[in-house]
Amino acid sequence: MSTVIYTSPIFGPVHSRRLGVSLGINLLPGDGKVCTFDCVYCECGYNQTHRAHQPLPTRQEVAEALGQRLREMHDEGPRPDVLTFAGNGEPTVHPDFAAIVDDVIRLRDRWCPDAKLSVLSNATRIDRAEVRQALLRFDNAILKLDTVSADYINMVDRPCGHYDMEEQLRWLEEMGERAIIQTLFMTGEHDGQNVDNTGDDFVQPWLDALKRIGPRQVMIYTIDRETPSPLLRKASPEQLDAIAARVRSLGIPCSASY
Repeated sequence: MSTVIYTSPIFGPVHSRRLGVSLGINLLPGDGKVCTFDCVYCECGYNQTHRAHQPLPTRQEVAEALGQRLREMHDEGPRPDVLTFAGNGEPTVHPDFAAIVDDVIRLRDRWCPDAKLSVLSNATRIDRAEVRQALLRFDNAILKLDTVSADYINMVDRPCGHYDMEEQLRWLEEMGERAIIQTLFMTGEHDGQNVDNTGDDFVQPWLDALKRIGPRQVMIYTIDRETPSPLLRKASPEQLDAIAARVRSLGIPCSASY
């Protein structure tokens, strides 16, 4: 099984299916994964089998590496469309997350002022005021909500600590139109259990949650790379298009990535 582990605080640029030319910012160790979820579809593999031994990069290390890369891209191209906090797990676990956001905005404004600032987060830490305030500074605060079924979350996303769905929805509702909701749809099975979340029994409660949250946008997608659980399968373009149409019928913009 192949996995994707980013060895540097700054990686790319990569061409994102959703964001364009994206320069990645990894606030996690360069030799493993640190995440508050342990998703069965994660391209970085499982937490236990890719346990990190290096420390988190420091605020200074991130700023120096980003400044150097942005200078290079400013002079040589391509210039980034977006600076994206992503990488080897959940970026908001870094204790200096809010301060690093300050640094990234300062460097962005100097070297590539037209670039957007994005974060890919599983939203497990939005109960913390400092994390919410930092997320509000992003152009694209992309927050995960794969389903509103607690059983499915426990089977597929596998939270590593306390996770209460009603609490999570309340915090997402507080983010409201500042949030972009990101949802992965797939079929197949894991450990002999069906993980298909494309049917109406999953989609309709999720749509009801979207009406409650009122996000600015929804991004739905499916598996793109090899997964640690081998029997997972991509949702079809037809399935994604049908779900996206139902989101749009609520008056919420929705993109589908195949």
